[in-house]
Amino acid sequence: MKAVMIIYNQSHSSVVTDILDKCTIRGFTKWVDVQGRGSHKGEPHFGTHAWPSKNMATMAVVEEDKLPALIFELKQANDSAEQQGLRAFVWDADSVV
Repeated sequence: MKAVMIIYNQSHSSVVTDILDKCTIRGFTKWVDVQGRGSHKGEPHFGTHAWPSKNMATMAVVEEDKLPALIFELKQANDSAEQQGLRAFVWDADSVV
């Protein structure tokens, strides 16, 4: 199993949910009002007067065979609106309970 953390501009919220549905990934956890800025070119997303944008984060634990399609779809979404910002990070996930 792999844990996938997707961090994105709040405007991508429905896009990310649609991608998870398309890839038949049902379970996820979403955080709203996530603050940060991109490591290369990204503007701050602080939810303030000066930097009003906000981020969200979604984490899903997926079977490894679903990962390539998920990453492909997320890359397509990012490429279509690169200024909005979307990043995905993947690591191993072990089931405990």
